[in-house]
Amino acid sequence: MSGEIDLKTLLESLHPVARDGEYVYALWPHGRPLEGGIEAAVREAEGLTVVLRRDEADALGLSYDFVATWITLQVHSALEAVGLTAAVSAALTHAGISCNVLAGFHHDHLLVPSAEAGRALEVLRLLARGVVLRSERPEDREEILELTARAFSISPVTGEPVEGTPVEVGLLRELFQCSEYIPELSIVAEMGGEIVGHAISTRGWAGEFELLGLGPIGVLPPFQQRGVGSALMRETAARATAMGERGIALLGSPLYYRRFGYVPAISLGVEPPEPAWGEHFQLLPLPGWPEDVYGTFRYAEPFNRL
Repeated sequence: MSGEIDLKTLLESLHPVARDGEYVYALWPHGRPLEGGIEAAVREAEGLTVVLRRDEADALGLSYDFVATWITLQVHSALEAVGLTAAVSAALTHAGISCNVLAGFHHDHLLVPSAEAGRALEVLRLLARGVVLRSERPEDREEILELTARAFSISPVTGEPVEGTPVEVGLLRELFQCSEYIPELSIVAEMGGEIVGHAISTRGWAGEFELLGLGPIGVLPPFQQRGVGSALMRETAARATAMGERGIALLGSPLYYRRFGYVPAISLGVEPPEPAWGEHFQLLPLPGWPEDVYGTFRYAEPFNRL
């Protein structure tokens, strides 16, 4: 059966699957007969590169640096198909995930850092639905502000239509310009070149301890309840963790945000800016969360003008 060449069909049919175990690249010793479970090999002028399971490499005494998870794109892509590798690489690049590609006769295979395997699978599954997550660029801002106006045209508190421009629009405009703005944590979800979701986290504090404050987070109404908001939440946590941040605070539904690991902030010693917020003010402790954090949370300065 001939392989698929239409890029849209290829992307919709990616179906990424991770193999069990860890894989490594190693340079095969010159003159040594091949042995062991070698999965792939490339001969270069400098020598023979092999890809094999990490435990096999250890048993054979081979040295390596890069430890990877092997992901197979189950779609049967034709060798002459154009754009699939570029689309996959771009999506993973936007997520900050390195990727090495091996093309087989039936499928394309990706080797990504083992520590990033879960994120890589999520990025690829989103790509199959046409969604790419990336950092916001200055030229995106007017589109993001329009998205925010549409996302908050119905009040999340009252459920009623909002008269005039939602306050989140003005807040977001100020957050883009404030000293607490962090470019890497202003993230958009894009579909077919259109921005359909946005989440921003800015510098916040509990006492003198630096944390992040998440919000606003908005998704265009036609794309709500389709996983875009959840993807933005998870991407925010992953980026914050990679940056060495200790925790993220937000105001919202405990029932909804519990699924992302958020807990009442007061349970971790952090008081809400407004006591009436109670358990609706929540915190996600990230790896490295210390035991001695306490104090009242302070958002970025623009929040004080709401």
